[in-house]
Amino acid sequence: MAFEISGRVIDIFETVQVSDSFRKREFVVEKKENSSGTEFVDFVKFQLTQDRCDLADPIHVNDEIRVSFNIRGNRWEKEGRVSYFTNLDVWKIEKLSGQEELGSPPPPSDEDIPPPSEESDDLPF
Repeated sequence: MAFEISGRVIDIFETVQVSDSFRKREFVVEKKENSSGTEFVDFVKFQLTQDRCDLADPIHVNDEIRVSFNIRGNRWEKEGRVSYFTNLDVWKIEKLSGQEELGSPPPPSDEDIPPPSEESDDLPF
């Protein structure tokens, strides 16, 4: 099942090579919600693994982003002791801040439009 959350990036960590065949990268998003006049702030740590570690390269601290992720839970047992842990595994990151830069270009100004041609028009209609 996929989930989504939007918020502001407050920390981005370096990629960590956990083993020869596994690497991960984490980042933290600040999510604010208002309920009945009270503001609630959550700090949510996400994990990128393997080739997805590169998804964090274009984001920076203070960027507003939307994160698409899956919740993964694991059971780990060592020396008869059982532990459980949960990861928020990211599969997509979208920048929300600065969207005007990613949108369509501004309309042309009068200076951008060439003057009309004085040559005759040889279109058939």
